[in-house]
Amino acid sequence: MLNIDNLHAYYGKSHVLHGVNLEIGQGEIVALLGRNGSGRSTTAKAIMGLVDCEGRIGWKGQDILGRKAYEIAHLGIGYVPENRDIFPTLTVHQNLMLGQKGKGQGSRWSFDDMYGMFPRLRERQHTEAGVLSGGEQQMLTLCRTLMGDPDLIIIDEPTEGLAPKIVELVGEYLKTLKAKGISVLLIEQKLTIAMTISDRALVMGHGSIVFQGTPESLRADAYVRKEWLEV
Repeated sequence: MLNIDNLHAYYGKSHVLHGVNLEIGQGEIVALLGRNGSGRSTTAKAIMGLVDCEGRIGWKGQDILGRKAYEIAHLGIGYVPENRDIFPTLTVHQNLMLGQKGKGQGSRWSFDDMYGMFPRLRERQHTEAGVLSGGEQQMLTLCRTLMGDPDLIIIDEPTEGLAPKIVELVGEYLKTLKAKGISVLLIEQKLTIAMTISDRALVMGHGSIVFQGTPESLRADAYVRKEWLEV
């Protein structure tokens, strides 16, 4: 579904990504791991057309490099940024409504699906999103993205700052997506959740992919973990 070939990305004169290659198949969860500053978030922004890039980003057979972010979203790629970007003065339900494309006809997901997955959001559906806890805001952002019925979701640090119980909920959410045939690019620092639910693991260092393989092969590679992941 997604094929990235020799991707370079820049912030002004700063060269951040150096020839990144990766691919994601249908219904596959791929973890993109690495330390802060390794280029993981820039890779997500590059896919979404939010940074200057060179190379090729193929989505379902067409090159989407140079497209606007809203065009890429309408092609079926959802993006959950690290800062969550909820609309604080709108209610939970209104935030979910904004995630819909058109009138939501033909979508795989409904409001009841979202509230069933995260019952806390049902309880808070008429509450302004700005007063939600960090965990509730993360649930809301995940569900709002899903309301757009994407075929691929890019999720940047979904468990950052969350309590262990909420982290478990996020993990179950990702498994639900996989069961529905939705692909996930999971950007994470926490190895626990990534290694548990991912089909493949990629490790970034200095703007390049320095390892790719199964979670099991990454667990067995002490050098890669020490050199590129452990603090």
